[in-house]
Amino acid sequence: MLVLARGLMARPRLLLLDEPSLGLAPKLVQDLFATIRKIHRQGKSIFLVEENVHLSLQLASRGYVLEHGHVVLDGKAKELSEMEHIKQAYLGM
Repeated sequence: MLVLARGLMARPRLLLLDEPSLGLAPKLVQDLFATIRKIHRQGKSIFLVEENVHLSLQLASRGYVLEHGHVVLDGKAKELSEMEHIKQAYLGM
């Protein structure tokens, strides 16, 4: 949360977040994503790089799937979350 606050102090037009949930307990991850969602609702654009695909796609409007450093899929987050490939490979379904 401190890192988010420090980033927001500069009043950026775009907030870049790289793996913000890395190493956090599950409860803290939920709190973090709730805070990110709140920041976005206040009009801040966010570029999120995150391995937690399930939470990321719930938060995002668009998503990009990278495999071995290359974009292999992109589209609206809702559409990506409904794709069988994404469900099997990244969502454990």
